[in-house]
Amino acid sequence: MNTNDPKVLMIVTLDTKAVEADFVRKTLEAHGVGVVHLDASIRRTVGGAEIGPDAVVRAAGSTLEDMRALKHEGKCQAVMTQGAIALALERHARGEIAGVIALGGSMGTTLATAVMRALPYGLPKLMISTMASGFTQPFVGNRDILMLNSVCDIAGLNTISRDVYRNGAVAMAAMARDYAPHAREEKPLVMISTLSTIDKCSVRVREALTAQGYEVMVFHTLGTGGRTLDDIVRERAVAAVVDLSLVEINDFLQGGLCSAGPERAQSALRKGIPTIFAPGNADFMVAGPIDQARAQFPGKRYHMHNAALTAVRAEAAELKALADHMAGIIAEARGPVSFFVPLRGFSAHDSPQGYLHDPSLPPVFAAHLKSVLPPGVSVTEFDCHINDDPFADAIIRQVLEYGRARTEST
Repeated sequence: MNTNDPKVLMIVTLDTKAVEADFVRKTLEAHGVGVVHLDASIRRTVGGAEIGPDAVVRAAGSTLEDMRALKHEGKCQAVMTQGAIALALERHARGEIAGVIALGGSMGTTLATAVMRALPYGLPKLMISTMASGFTQPFVGNRDILMLNSVCDIAGLNTISRDVYRNGAVAMAAMARDYAPHAREEKPLVMISTLSTIDKCSVRVREALTAQGYEVMVFHTLGTGGRTLDDIVRERAVAAVVDLSLVEINDFLQGGLCSAGPERAQSALRKGIPTIFAPGNADFMVAGPIDQARAQFPGKRYHMHNAALTAVRAEAAELKALADHMAGIIAEARGPVSFFVPLRGFSAHDSPQGYLHDPSLPPVFAAHLKSVLPPGVSVTEFDCHINDDPFADAIIRQVLEYGRARTEST
C-alpha cells in the first residue's frame, strides 16, 4: 500500500470473526485504502491487529486480566467500548483515519456504533450488522451512520456474505478516498427547527438567510430532529439558532410521542449562541392513533393527521406549562435570547383553515410567558399568524442583527 493512501479504522473482533476481518481488509486494500484494525476481543487475544485488545483495555485504564475477571459480558464490553472510543478519537484528532467500518452482531454493533457516534459528522461510518434490519435507532442515534444488513449471521463466508462484505468495503473505500473534512466552504451557520405545519415560515427564513450568505441547517422536530440540532450546536461554531418548533418540548412535558427529552434546546443557551424562540407547533401534542389519543388525552380536541398520528389540542394549562419550562431554561442562557409570539396561531392546525384553531389561546401563552421570563429577555408579539410573511421577516431581521453584532464585536 502507498503510505499516502487514506486509512480506514476497521473494528472487528478477531476472537470470533477472523475470517471475515481478513476478507474485509483485503477488499479495502485492493480498493486503495489502508487499514487500522482495532480488535476489541474480550475472550482471547489472537494477534495481528494494529490495535489489539491489550491496547484497547489500557486506553480504558484497565488490564486484560482485570477486565476478564469481571466475568460479565456487558461489563467487559463497557470497558472495551471506553477504550475503543478513546483510541478512535486520538487517531481522528491526528488526522490518521478517513472512515470507520465494522462488522458485528448485537455486541459488536453496540461497541462499534458507540465509537462511530463519538466521531464527528461527515466522517464516513459503515456498520455491517445482523441488527441492521431491525430497530436501529439505539445504534445510529442522531449520527450519520450507514447500517448494512449482513443478511446471514456473521459466521464464515458464503455467496451472500461475500457480496455483502465486499459491497460494504468497496463503499467505504470510495467514501474514505473522497473524504475531505476541511473542503467545505465556511459560512456563518444558522440552525432552524420546523415541521410541515410551519413550513411557510421556515422556508422563507431559510431562503432569505441563504441569500444573505449563511449556511442554514433545518431539522424536522419529531423527536430526533431537535436532539440532532442540539448535538451539532455542541460540536460546531453556530452563528444563531432559530427554534421555531417547540412540539418536542411540549411532548416531553405532556408525554407526547415526539419528546426530545429534558435537555432539548439547551445546548445553544449554554454556549451563549444567539437564540430566537417561537412557539411553533406548541398548539398541539403528538399522540398515536385516534383511539389511543383519546385514551391518553381525554376530553381534548383532536385532529387525526393520519392513521398513525393524532394532533391533540394544547389548552391553556399546557401552554402555561411550556412557558414555565422555557423560562426555566432561558434563565441559564449565556447569550442573547429573543422570543417572538404570533398572536393569530402557532401552526397550520391553529389557523382558520385548520382543525384546532383557537384564537383565544396564543394571547394566554404570551401573557404568561412575559410574566415568567427572566429580566432582559424580550417577548415580541405580532398580530399575525406564524406562517404570515411579516413574522418570518421579523425573524430574518433579528438573525441579521445578531450577525452584525457578532461582526462588530470581533
